Amino acid sequence: MSRFRFLARPISRDNLLTIAAGGLAACGFQPLGLWPLTLAALAWLIHRLYVVKTWRQALLTGWLFGLGHFTVGNGWIATAFTYQAEMPAWLGWIAVLLVALYLAVYPAIATLLGWWLANTRRAMLLPAFAASWIFAEWLRAWMFTGFAWNPLAMVTLGGFDRPGLALTAQWTGTYALSGLVVVLGGWWLFALRSWRQEQKWAAVAYALAPALLMVLPLHGERREGTLAYTLVQPDVRQDVLADPANYENQFQKTAALSLARKPGETRLVLWPESGVPDFLRPGYAQFWYDETTYAGDPVLARERLGRVMGKGGMLLTGTTDLAMQGRKVAGAWNVVTALDSGGAIRGSYAKAHLVPYGEYLPMREILEPIGLSRLVAGTLDFFAGPGPRTLDLGAHGKAGIQICYEIIFSGEVVDRAHRPDYLFNPSNDGWFGAWGPPQHLAQARMRAIEEGLPVLRSTTTGISAVIDADGVVRQHVPPLRAGRLDGKVPPAHAPTPFALFGNMLALAWGIALLFVALVASATRKR
Repeated sequence: MSRFRFLARPISRDNLLTIAAGGLAACGFQPLGLWPLTLAALAWLIHRLYVVKTWRQALLTGWLFGLGHFTVGNGWIATAFTYQAEMPAWLGWIAVLLVALYLAVYPAIATLLGWWLANTRRAMLLPAFAASWIFAEWLRAWMFTGFAWNPLAMVTLGGFDRPGLALTAQWTGTYALSGLVVVLGGWWLFALRSWRQEQKWAAVAYALAPALLMVLPLHGERREGTLAYTLVQPDVRQDVLADPANYENQFQKTAALSLARKPGETRLVLWPESGVPDFLRPGYAQFWYDETTYAGDPVLARERLGRVMGKGGMLLTGTTDLAMQGRKVAGAWNVVTALDSGGAIRGSYAKAHLVPYGEYLPMREILEPIGLSRLVAGTLDFFAGPGPRTLDLGAHGKAGIQICYEIIFSGEVVDRAHRPDYLFNPSNDGWFGAWGPPQHLAQARMRAIEEGLPVLRSTTTGISAVIDADGVVRQHVPPLRAGRLDGKVPPAHAPTPFALFGNMLALAWGIALLFVALVASATRKR
């Protein structure tokens, strides 16, 4: 039992400060965007790594930092529990804490590895820790299906009109850019140390360099495209989205926002995830159509949608397809369906990266009997699609599709063998609270920069946006407001280094940092 005595000890002041630093670091994410707090918090974390004496202390330091970091950054998850009736809403904050307890493992891995690599070579610590952070974030993105929300690199994004330091993600990838943020935090620590040692000019240099990099007015050349679009945000709130009594009103509201404003106008029309409650494919038992589908007929439902587009138009919209097992429904697919103006289905994409507890209940046979359920209405679990696909829509271009949460996974959003002209990211952010939607939009901007592709986001109730290939938000509709965006799809860039090499590029930067650490250590020994 002696090995567990530490559990009964009061937590130290330094450990409390480390938890608080983790929370402050999350304030650099949207909607606050207070990146100086992130750098200051990282400076404290790196200071602690210089001070701790054992690997257990290094591991605990990273875990405590992560606990504060993910509790604050993922607080929006609690809001999701207010939109279901199966579990008490207060359980949402328990869920936030439980998620943070798990996610904190990854900063702990980074601090442990960084401390161990530099244990006897202190000059190695900063580059070794930055490299370790890169590897830990990459690991977090795929372990146990992955949860890549809010890598540190998100704090480098500038305002809607400029990507700032984040523009370098096309050469580094998101995870390597997170490593650079760690380095910048270390420089602020060096600034404080230099000031205390009366090295004023070194202190000023260390302090100003990160600040100047973070406010760089970096931006690409603004270019215009040729493919016309109408992107719709109907402002359908989460509390009525799944109510069959509201389905017709939902359609009429969305359709009215989508009508052509010029006779004979040919457009790509973009509707959000959950944009069409109708079942559009034939072959299901009639009762599935009777309560959900226009006139109880999928053919009539598709033709009605086609008339909204106008002649020559194309609709990309979120829908649901049922997975049949004989005459029984085994589950469903969350899909984007492409419909032409005649109501014919021209292609579809099934979401591949599903949200645990949102679109399926893991270990259902264990969790359901004890009262746990999905956070989204419905008892059918969704099945995963095969991964990134490009839909060739002819005159309407080649569309890469990423539904909602999928857009957060760096290096996993494009079919590299069939590079699209743009990415369409329909989403339902209505259950993400106040902080979730701006954080989601920020991650879509980072995917645009990495891949050199414009991203078009249509959401149920915000934030919908048109993002160019440099991560600049050309147009947007704010949250909780109905609106439409019209324009021309911004052109794609030639494939970026990241588009060519994916996360192997980010990991290569991590290896390069380890090489720098070794050189620094060898130089110091001389």
